[in-house]
Amino acid sequence: MSIFSKLFKLFITVVLMPLIPMALLLAFYQSRQKDNLLETHYNLAEVVSSDLNHYAEDLNWRLSFASRLQPLLKQNKNIKAQLQEVLVQQPDMNVLGVLNEKGENLFRVQRNEWYSTPNRLTADVLAEMAKQPRIYIAPFETAQGSLEFEFVFPLQDGLFLYGITERSDLAERLQQMRIGKTGQVFLVSSDGVIYSGPSQWSPSIAPEKLKAAFAGKSRLFKGLAGAEDVFVGGFSAAKPLGMYVAVLQLRDEAYRSLYFSNIVLFLFLLAIATLAYFGALTFSRSLGEPIAELAEGAKQVSQGNLEHHVKEEVGWGEFQELIRSFNKMTADLKDYQALQLKNQVSEMKEHVFRSVAHDLRAPLLGLQGYIYILSSGKINAQEREEYLNRMKEAAQDLSSLLEDVLAVSRVQAGMTLPQRQCLELKPLVQSVLHTQEPVAAEKGLTLSCEVAEKFRIYADPKLLRRIMNNLISNAVKFTAQGSVRVSAWEEKEKTFISVTDSGIGLTEKECLEIFEKYRQVDENAEGYGLGLFISRQLARAHGGDLTVSSVPQQGSTFTVCLPKEDA
Repeated sequence: MSIFSKLFKLFITVVLMPLIPMALLLAFYQSRQKDNLLETHYNLAEVVSSDLNHYAEDLNWRLSFASRLQPLLKQNKNIKAQLQEVLVQQPDMNVLGVLNEKGENLFRVQRNEWYSTPNRLTADVLAEMAKQPRIYIAPFETAQGSLEFEFVFPLQDGLFLYGITERSDLAERLQQMRIGKTGQVFLVSSDGVIYSGPSQWSPSIAPEKLKAAFAGKSRLFKGLAGAEDVFVGGFSAAKPLGMYVAVLQLRDEAYRSLYFSNIVLFLFLLAIATLAYFGALTFSRSLGEPIAELAEGAKQVSQGNLEHHVKEEVGWGEFQELIRSFNKMTADLKDYQALQLKNQVSEMKEHVFRSVAHDLRAPLLGLQGYIYILSSGKINAQEREEYLNRMKEAAQDLSSLLEDVLAVSRVQAGMTLPQRQCLELKPLVQSVLHTQEPVAAEKGLTLSCEVAEKFRIYADPKLLRRIMNNLISNAVKFTAQGSVRVSAWEEKEKTFISVTDSGIGLTEKECLEIFEKYRQVDENAEGYGLGLFISRQLARAHGGDLTVSSVPQQGSTFTVCLPKEDA
């Protein structure tokens, strides 16, 4: 994670952490505000429904004249006159009459002759009302912008007092009651049908949704979806009139002030995030530049470039002191490295001299001795031939040592470049094994080649022969009894050749040191300790490697890994 990301998260966390409880408190406050706002709508609906309930009670009280109508009905006289008198006294009543049990008019008076509203009460409704001696007010109807209510009151002998009242004042009041621009009071039938006055807009809400809301426990509309808009509000039931009073308002308008506070909070958070971003960007640049310079300096030092110097002017404060200390450390390390290098060169020269001097001295002294004997002239022809052969062997040993030393120099200088080509491996391995058969036979060792016919490998034939010769000769040298086995196989894009022996084996520490120059497990053994070092370097020059796995006293396996072809 970059410094900028960490600083940005830190700034955001430090600034926003105190805002989290504030945001939760604001959310709780807004929730309460919404409920309080909707409670206002509910209270207004409650006021109107209370007015309607009082009107129903008042209407019930005003029908007390029905007791005076009972004797007249029995005597069948002055009934219309009595109804007309009541109609004159009750200005909100348009129709009064007496119905029989089938809903037929026995007597009927009306305020205006043109008023022709028929009775809407069926015989079934009247039969049900006969069982309950109380007033029944049917659902409202609209007529010319006014609200009309049919009512019926049971009389004796299966007769009913029937009437129609008009509430034009209520319609006007409902149109005048407003909350904001869109909040209005509506009368809703029990079927969910909304009544809207001439100057009122009609909310496009399905009756089924209103009926479901009326059946719920809450008296608040917290999100009533219409055809195009969402409404909020509250409602109250006017049970005597079989209707509901609903106060509805568009949600966007009702919660506008709360939305505004949310917008302000969002802009505030956006401003904080912006400041945190640019603050983190500024500080990350101030911190990142000296840190990047120090990181690059450390990288250069790790790669051995002690000449790299970190600019002090990129730092500030404690960074400048750190850069000065880093540059001083680099200078001291450079001096120390020079001293170490000098000591290592001296030690290496001494080590090489100790490692090679004895091997050089032995063949040279042998050659000097044989030359002295030959020059003395005191030997016969057979002895002369024998000494010459020995001188030849000493010269070959000296040549082999010098060739290995030169090979090490060429490998380290990068002068040994493989000339890779596709070749069959088995003939090459068998050829190397044939050269080792005399020595193996003296020890009673079994040499085996487990390489498939036509098994091909992509390598330099000369260099690969040298690698195999070194590995097989070492295996024969350090194996007293048992066998030496050469095998080969392929895996994905690599080819593997292994030389396995049943010799003395190696410890874990010896496995790590065996590939170093002039390093031998048995210091008394013949050789110069260069064969495995050269073999590994030649394998790596091919783009592969040489590894070893071993168990002490059980044997070792040296594995050459080479790529199948050039990358």
